[in-house]
Amino acid sequence: MDWTLRLDLRHKAAMTASLFALAALFPGGDAYASGVRSIDVGENRVVIRFDGTVDQASAFVLDGPQRIALDIGGAERGNAPVLTWGLISGVRQAQFSAQTARIVFDLTRPAIVSDGSFSADGRTLTLALRPVDAPDFSESAKAARKTFLPPAAHRSAPPRSRHNVVIPLGPPSNGLPKPRIYGPAGRPLVVIDAGHGGHDPGAISAITGAREKDITLSIAQRIKNTLIASGRVRVALVREDDRFYVLRERSAIARNVGADLFISVHADSAAAPEASGATIYTLSEVASDREAGALAARENKADIINGVNLSGEKDDIANILVDLAQRETMNASSGFANLLRREASNLIPFRSGFHRMAGFAVLKSPDMPAILLETGYLTNAEDVRRLSSPQGQDAIAQGVRRAVEIFFAKRMAQR
Repeated sequence: MDWTLRLDLRHKAAMTASLFALAALFPGGDAYASGVRSIDVGENRVVIRFDGTVDQASAFVLDGPQRIALDIGGAERGNAPVLTWGLISGVRQAQFSAQTARIVFDLTRPAIVSDGSFSADGRTLTLALRPVDAPDFSESAKAARKTFLPPAAHRSAPPRSRHNVVIPLGPPSNGLPKPRIYGPAGRPLVVIDAGHGGHDPGAISAITGAREKDITLSIAQRIKNTLIASGRVRVALVREDDRFYVLRERSAIARNVGADLFISVHADSAAAPEASGATIYTLSEVASDREAGALAARENKADIINGVNLSGEKDDIANILVDLAQRETMNASSGFANLLRREASNLIPFRSGFHRMAGFAVLKSPDMPAILLETGYLTNAEDVRRLSSPQGQDAIAQGVRRAVEIFFAKRMAQR
């Protein structure tokens, strides 16, 4: 994917808008979300009050360090200071996804949520805490979440179409476009990102002249159609036409619609024409080898537009999010990478070292399992023929479908 970024004046206004979009990369969600108004910590209980109704709440424990995490569907994080004592030494809040606020309670000693309930109007959640010993806490960290529901009459729910296709409701609060979501309501959501686009063609094959941005869009559309036909998941495309998004915008678009899995589709290039086969990349700040590091560095240059580096996050936000979810998400991403290799091995030719890790900016969403699929090399005659053909693209789509179905089936079984 070697290319030269051109500073095109026609895109200056769009890139300026992108700066404002990224400044709000962790939005509060759509208009119906209720805010966390206050958090009161007692000796053995926590009381959370909202300024409206929410959908549900679920609590689980995290080890190393010892914490209790609470996800609240249909809620926005709050900002009011919290006084702590007893079993809790600190409280942090973050917007885990577009419609889910997460509160993390740092513990002074091992403790779990023993019970919880909403008030009659659904605007107050009370959690009872119970001290446990270290072994019991470690076992609780492996257990399923505890879910608490408000009274049905006071339970919010996201607006949905009564038909299979969810109708876009307009731009979300951070200014990024909201993609159309296809498939039955209530199913897991897979967001497919066709790499490059617009003024950024990606790699260009010297053999056929094929452009990466066109190949990735065609493959993404075939994956979408194949997944929709299965009826087991919902699907959205970051882009459905020839347009450009900054790397972090791509994952932000997926987060805005609550994606359960993010797949970024690319096609590689290499100095050696014999290099061929697909590679799956997952996030790591330390590259697994020199080639992975070089590829990530080339990809991440798309975040430098009009002289402004968009690849960083504010330290306080980044630290909270990484602490909350990064390790768990990276493990899930690696699990999907291995699953994709296993299920698609008879459909897609993979490189011998098929799974590599690097710091791809497009994968740096800490709450969403994500992979970058390099489908092959445009510098290899056989690969470019395969990637440009309907048969080759269908094979990739079928392999992804198999892996996606098993990935979510396993997740449902673990609940």
